[in-house]
Amino acid sequence: MDISKINVELFRFINDIGKEYAFLNSTFIFLAEYMVYILALLTILFWFSRKLSNRMMVISAMISFMLAEILGKIAGQLHSNKQPFVELPHVNQLIEKTVNNSFPSDHTILFFSFCVTFCIFHKRWRYIWISLAFLVGLSRVWVGVHYPADVIVGALISTVCAYFIAIMVPRLPILKKRLLE
Repeated sequence: MDISKINVELFRFINDIGKEYAFLNSTFIFLAEYMVYILALLTILFWFSRKLSNRMMVISAMISFMLAEILGKIAGQLHSNKQPFVELPHVNQLIEKTVNNSFPSDHTILFFSFCVTFCIFHKRWRYIWISLAFLVGLSRVWVGVHYPADVIVGALISTVCAYFIAIMVPRLPILKKRLLE
């Protein structure tokens, strides 16, 4: 079985769970569509805590996301696929989505960029951050708008970017100086 068929089979497995356990659909719709607002609120709260480490974390997360998004767009030029609800019959599509290239998942890039960065800076909460990012990625498959490969590649790109940026950004003397002002 080739990777494409595995991707479709894994999509079917996850997406069909929503047909069998429909009572979970509202939770996954919330994760897929609205959890981004909670992430934004948490990011704002971290910034306004006025702690240097939290501000460094927020800046690192934003730069990580920008870098990951650029790399994701490049990956999307190298490989392209439409959303599963466009390409496959009988998809349990739970949210509306514009038809475009779904590779890699932008939501997954966003959540893994921020959550992995938050995990690096706040190790005590690492299981919560990683679980949140994982659940948002899973939710994008559950609601029928991404294949598992879209999510996995988005997670890998943003995780690498988050670690790279979390090492580099705090070492920038100009940034420390500006944040202390």
